[in-house]
Amino acid sequence: MEIAGCHRLELSYESKCSQLHGHNWIVTVHCKARELNADGMVVDFKHIKDRIHSYLDHGNFNELLPFNPTAENIARWICDQVPHCYRVDVEESKANIATYMRDED
Repeated sequence: MEIAGCHRLELSYESKCSQLHGHNWIVTVHCKARELNADGMVVDFKHIKDRIHSYLDHGNFNELLPFNPTAENIARWICDQVPHCYRVDVEESKANIATYMRDED
């Protein structure tokens, strides 16, 4: 899914990213289950979009999220929001991709 949004990063070093700026984020959510639900799905993509896209799209991530909104932190947050999610890829610009993977139990 594509999400338009802005953020500024609080970093321990000087960076242009400390200024408010925006991206068209590309988010890929990976889910898995041993069995499909009664509808033949792991999770409905619409439910993912309703929870993630509807909340973040065209927003200021610093105001919407309770942490420093790095791509890595955003990926982890999305993974925590989606049932059966084990991996999230967040691309904030071409070829700049952060991947969060939940440890397998």
